[in-house]
Amino acid sequence: MASFVSKTFLKLFLVISLFQISLATRKLNELVQDQPHLLQYHNGPLLSGKISVSLIWYGKFKPSQRSIISDFITSLSSSASQNAQPSVSTWWKTTEKYYHLTSRKHSSLSLILGRQILDESYSLGKSLTTKQIVELASKGDQKNAINVVLTSSDVAVEKFCLSRCGTHGSALGSKSGQVKGKNYRFAYIWVGNSETQCPGQCAWPFHQPIYGPQSPPLVAPNNDVGLDGMVINLASLLAGTATNPFGNGYFQGPADAPLEAASACPGKYGKGAYPGYAGNLLVDPTTGASYNAHGGNGRKYLLPALYDPSTSSCSTLV
Repeated sequence: MASFVSKTFLKLFLVISLFQISLATRKLNELVQDQPHLLQYHNGPLLSGKISVSLIWYGKFKPSQRSIISDFITSLSSSASQNAQPSVSTWWKTTEKYYHLTSRKHSSLSLILGRQILDESYSLGKSLTTKQIVELASKGDQKNAINVVLTSSDVAVEKFCLSRCGTHGSALGSKSGQVKGKNYRFAYIWVGNSETQCPGQCAWPFHQPIYGPQSPPLVAPNNDVGLDGMVINLASLLAGTATNPFGNGYFQGPADAPLEAASACPGKYGKGAYPGYAGNLLVDPTTGASYNAHGGNGRKYLLPALYDPSTSSCSTLV
């Protein structure tokens, strides 16, 4: 009887822990059942064609930090991939399976690195609202674009660390950004550097988690806990943006807090993952850093599992 009670308590503890731990997804408190449900298609358009990813750097970032993110974006393209496997471009190919399921023909997506805009003077201050994030995102391209706002570690953003590590959405381009007299809707992403504010929530597994099972933090592949954490969040949000850009694509649950391609598989980075354990990962023999994907310029990254609609399961690179 005691054994049964202890096992039951352990299971309950793990479930609660899974609910509490931030796992680099759109929301901090997303809960996924052991058997993931098929993400439903809500008949809306997916991003397609050649899409430019603009990076809007808000606050202080070193050039070496900016290159971690820009190298990741260029690594998404198969043309920028290298022989080393598993690669970032291989990870991204899972999103193509969503396009194959739609009835729309000629649907394909190609991401290229666009403009990089620096706002090192904190033009809107060091405490931002969601509305201000959209304002910053509108500085990027107005058509065929994903505009990514990246805030430095000393910038507070509405609901940052309380319920999210980042977010994505869409907005109408400004009148000044009209293309041939038309307003276009652009997709945007915001990701914050959690290094000093909440690394135990938004930079796990490179930092000790605040809640749940405690295991030693992993060594970050680019030797920057904050930026390597941002890559995880950005990767998750890019997958969600591609497959649910305007709130009527692939998702499960309420539209204002959906489970999407990556957030449907929280905390999974390699096979054998469970709450508090990221899974069996590759380890750099020189630095001891954990990773699961090779990128351009010799980079290594840790990327989240993606929900594979063809197998109805979470797919990891390793």
